[in-house]
Amino acid sequence: MADKKKKPIIKKPLLKKDRPAVPLPTLPVIASKSQRDEAKGQDKVGIGTSVLSLQCPYCQSQDFVKRGTRLKKGGKTQLYLCRACKRTFTPVWFKGRQHSWQVILDAMSYYNLGFSLEQVCKIMNMKKAPFNKGGKGDFEDAKSNGGGDNAKRPENVGIGTLQPSTLSAWLEKYGQLCAYKRMRSFGLKMYSPYEIVETCTLAHRQLYRFRYHKAKTKLIMADDFKHFKFKPMKEFLDNVTAETPHQYFQRPAAEVEPALGKQSLGGQILRASEAPLKFSKTEMIVRAKHNYACALAGLVFQGVSDNKQRHEALQKFFLANDSVTVATEVPVYLRREDLEHMQTQLGFKLYTKNKDAEKNDDANSLREIDSNEIPKLITGHIDFLQIRNGAIHILDYKGCAAKERPIEQLTLYALALSRLTGLRLFHFKCAWFDENDYFEFFPLHVVYKRNRGRKRIKTIEGVYNLNEKVNKIENLRPMV
Repeated sequence: MADKKKKPIIKKPLLKKDRPAVPLPTLPVIASKSQRDEAKGQDKVGIGTSVLSLQCPYCQSQDFVKRGTRLKKGGKTQLYLCRACKRTFTPVWFKGRQHSWQVILDAMSYYNLGFSLEQVCKIMNMKKAPFNKGGKGDFEDAKSNGGGDNAKRPENVGIGTLQPSTLSAWLEKYGQLCAYKRMRSFGLKMYSPYEIVETCTLAHRQLYRFRYHKAKTKLIMADDFKHFKFKPMKEFLDNVTAETPHQYFQRPAAEVEPALGKQSLGGQILRASEAPLKFSKTEMIVRAKHNYACALAGLVFQGVSDNKQRHEALQKFFLANDSVTVATEVPVYLRREDLEHMQTQLGFKLYTKNKDAEKNDDANSLREIDSNEIPKLITGHIDFLQIRNGAIHILDYKGCAAKERPIEQLTLYALALSRLTGLRLFHFKCAWFDENDYFEFFPLHVVYKRNRGRKRIKTIEGVYNLNEKVNKIENLRPMV
């Protein structure tokens, strides 16, 4: 039998779905110059290159104090002394900069107001004294008067060399400071850079600079539905410049130096910070936090050489760059009739210090006052007014927040805003802060007691004991 010839095997081409996956060649990743510089800094000092983290680059310790300044071509730079390794250092993320930190913050603020990169550089090159210096410049002061002798000061050297590429690099590197950048394009469609912030100087026994960010307020109202109910607050801020009763803030000549030591307070016109009224502090807590405002305050203060200008610099930076601050130095007032009405509705009592008990070494003793002893008028100016998380936040900056207790002052601010806008006190929160601490409480808990019988409240920070004393807050920190 003849051998059968083997037929050749013909391989059919595989279908596309049966073909094995061939890995694509990977392209080399080209990092930007700022990313390479940041990675280079991280290799040297670890985790200390973030603009929001300040620590010793040698031992990574956060126990340090200020130790003078260093005069450079671009201005003064803050120096710090590490208590752990006893070495002097500057912030790692600020090394190699030709411009001072003050100039960087000013330029970013002008950009977020709506000016282009070229316009900001032109403003900064013409401007001889940045507005964080205090008093010489402002948001609407886009054209300087030449500066005069201010141009010869060491802190103003090098301001006239800012380029658009440099500003663009700053915005990329320090963009985490400016939460308003996502709203900037929408705000430009509503107002021009010269109209986006309404500014008015109020001569209320001293000069107060009222500022109101109109575009940010509109965007916050439209961004979240739970903020729509705050429309009366927007209407109030729109009318502050035109309808504020300035005569309420002018103390008569006979009351320039009020006798606060007298038992009778009726007939006086007092500021909220100096009014000797006291509220019952039982069944309330003050929550201690480290808010984002604390980190921003610490950064802004590095560019402020004069401590008297801290309020001004902080207000300008918050209003231009964050996404929640809508107004600063808001004038409010509260009449005696308003307090009497709220006492009827909420059932709270007002106290004042008992002068007779102070003579007997009992300085914490309080006595209840009746309606005739309530001051005729209480006025004040709110440092920061914010709208966030479905509430209106009343903020006050204090130099050393841990030692302050401005509960009465902030509660009076909340009561005044509630009466002026018609909003419930339930929608307000009050807080005071500095670069280290942030203390927050509900003003409704100060004037309305439900007598639930609880003794402890659990929060994210820890467990707080409900305050039991009428005259003071025992603890600002959580117990556990």
